[in-house]
Amino acid sequence: MVGDRGMIKKKEISLINDKYFHYITAITKPQVKKLTKDGVFQIDLFDEKICTLELDNVRYILRCNPERAKELASNREAKLTRVKQLLKEKNVYLAEHFRAKVEVGRRKVVKTTKQLKIDKWVNVVSNGRAIELVIDEEVKKQAAQLDGCYVIKTDLSYKVATAETIHDRYKDLAQVERAFRTFKSGLEVRTAFVRKEESARGHVFVVMLAYLLERELYKYWRRLEFTVEEGIDELGSLRGVEIRIGQGTCQSVP
Repeated sequence: MVGDRGMIKKKEISLINDKYFHYITAITKPQVKKLTKDGVFQIDLFDEKICTLELDNVRYILRCNPERAKELASNREAKLTRVKQLLKEKNVYLAEHFRAKVEVGRRKVVKTTKQLKIDKWVNVVSNGRAIELVIDEEVKKQAAQLDGCYVIKTDLSYKVATAETIHDRYKDLAQVERAFRTFKSGLEVRTAFVRKEESARGHVFVVMLAYLLERELYKYWRRLEFTVEEGIDELGSLRGVEIRIGQGTCQSVP
């Protein structure tokens, strides 16, 4: 059974094991931090190459995705830029409106830092009629310490599957996510206004059948320079022409 962090937890693992199945899942970022703090993991074990270790008959697969790390770092800086822009606007307003209260403007900036979840390393203080940001570089560095890092866990033995196989099977969940996006957007499985349970089941069955067709087309067309939707549109534009020769006829596609 392969599932993401939210699907396979302690209770589900117990149920899976009771049925003599095994599991592959991942642990949450707080769990990674706790195990790192407890000395189970070391930060330098997270690398682009897969690292594996075992604890209490559970295997942990550690990896750091450098591209994801860059993306998270970029997002963090974008959030800080957004707060700085808001701070600039508030300071301009305070300078032009002498009756405006500094604390009101400061609270709005603080609220934004909390919404963006950067308030742990960004402090908002007032200095006379101005608002300033104080960035705790050490806390910011700690926040970025596990950027791109993730840990997969499983009870499969080394004899059954290698670390690379376990990693690849977990990453295959991306195909499931793609399937659900296709169900909801392209095939519109949701919001079916039907009266009977049989009709609802029939609707879902037709959507599943359509998805199987879509998946087969994707498999055959993935090397071409168009999507499945574009390919179907092209096929829909084809028309047959009946050609009559004497007493006989034949079909042709122009």
